[in-house]
Amino acid sequence: MAAPLEVVISSDSGSQLWNCTVFDLHSGSSLLSYRGGNSAARSLAVLRGEFLLSAQLGKNFINVWEIQRKDQLQQKIVCPGVVTCLTTSPDGAFLAAGVAEGVYLWEVCTGKLLVVLSRHYQDVTCLKFTDDSSHFVSAGKDNLALVWNVCSVVQMDVSHAPEPRHILSRHSLPITDLHCGHMGAQARIATSSLDQTVKVWELSSGELLLSILFDVEIMSVTFDPSEYFLFCGGRDGNIFQVSLCSQSLNRETSFQSDVEGNQVFKGHRSLVTCLSVSMDGTLLLSGSHDETVRLWDVQSRQSLRCLAHKGPVTNAFIMAVSANMFLPDSRPAVPLPRFSRHLHASEGPDGEGGEVCVRPALHAQEEEESYLQKADRLYSLMHAVSDKSVFGDGENTKVRIAELEEEVQTLKKVNKDLFEFSSQLLTKPT
Repeated sequence: MAAPLEVVISSDSGSQLWNCTVFDLHSGSSLLSYRGGNSAARSLAVLRGEFLLSAQLGKNFINVWEIQRKDQLQQKIVCPGVVTCLTTSPDGAFLAAGVAEGVYLWEVCTGKLLVVLSRHYQDVTCLKFTDDSSHFVSAGKDNLALVWNVCSVVQMDVSHAPEPRHILSRHSLPITDLHCGHMGAQARIATSSLDQTVKVWELSSGELLLSILFDVEIMSVTFDPSEYFLFCGGRDGNIFQVSLCSQSLNRETSFQSDVEGNQVFKGHRSLVTCLSVSMDGTLLLSGSHDETVRLWDVQSRQSLRCLAHKGPVTNAFIMAVSANMFLPDSRPAVPLPRFSRHLHASEGPDGEGGEVCVRPALHAQEEEESYLQKADRLYSLMHAVSDKSVFGDGENTKVRIAELEEEVQTLKKVNKDLFEFSSQLLTKPT
């Protein structure tokens, strides 16, 4: 039988035999089961398609498996406290975890704990990266959602605490879930809350685009891939489908099922903890405290399949099959290092760090323009070329284009020099 293109990964809080299970999306058959404890809610993640990470329920460590080796834990990442949520960046560069009021950010290639962000006033409940890994969003029981720029957080001045790019503060009760759409830094963010609302935000500006009031508390939220629909899981077990393309949609509105495009999926008997949509947008996956995971046909709202679990479902999502998942003899392309527990990890015997990580402009002087700033300025100037009011007549435009081309060559040289320096550093015999 050919390997599936998409699979379901789910976990519950009651199973004694396995932590999480991989199911075939279309047949519902169990393909893989990973042993070792139970996963906490919103704390199951896949790293680079090669590792499966799960925060142990009620414990202070993260279980790590190689994705094709289901019976053997690769390592346990010890954290300073109980992990409340967990996520990885899509590019595989960073691992983020919520511990009490703090957000811990590790660099995957070195295992170093880069920073601890302490801007929440109560426990962090959910974390999500944008699809281009440039930003991540943290939300908590303090009713706040904070948007963080990864570059700013990683390259911060150690003498100053990093600041979020935006503070989204329009919820009046704890935030239960969040979802980041596509388009990277231009994405839209959806947040759900116990205040019975779901709010949609613009990441780039932090502006509130839409607020929808429901009759029940909303426990989970997600977009479909095209972002035509918003799916919201209620405490009563219902799943609400909101049309984002309705002409009658106002910035602040109440959910009405009889409005064009708005629908209700009925089947769960208890609160809906997690939602996920297939890549083609035709299938909706939901997990619930009624100990089931259901697969729905979006168009007909019919429940196609019900996967029984041993306890309340804590995580369930649809993902594309990774290259190694069904190859038991394969190994990850890059081994996972040991993850440090503290900031400024241990140093070598000579007082020098055992690992070197080169980041552009990390030690640049304040008066110098960094590589990233130059690239950003060049990008802005290139977009302004078409605006004649900026450059005047055609002759001035040609001159400016020549200057921009020269700037491009300079940046290419900087990039080449950085690559050569890194290569020499990494290949230098010890």
